[in-house]
Amino acid sequence: MIATVAIDAVMQALAVPTRRAVFERIIQSGEITVVELTRGSGVTQGAVSQHLKSLKQAGLVAERPEGRKVYYRARPEGLEPLADWMSHYGAFWRDRFGDLRALLKEIDP
Repeated sequence: MIATVAIDAVMQALAVPTRRAVFERIIQSGEITVVELTRGSGVTQGAVSQHLKSLKQAGLVAERPEGRKVYYRARPEGLEPLADWMSHYGAFWRDRFGDLRALLKEIDP
């Protein structure tokens, strides 16, 4: 069984649209600072920092301090619990759709 705590943390972290947007910007940039994330986002630096904290706690981002700056980068492996959960249910639905196709063929050959 897939670890529910990890899935819950990832889903909760990605449930907030602004947080997803922050995560997407991190993915696109490779590494980025809070200042760079805040620029042009329409969100305060404090809010961006809070979103980063949630993403970090969920295992979706890592930080690298360098002098006075902290660089954030995505951790693709943080999405594994969610991907595993989705693939588990993907197989379930593929089987169900296969059953439905067979039933429809019986009804209307």
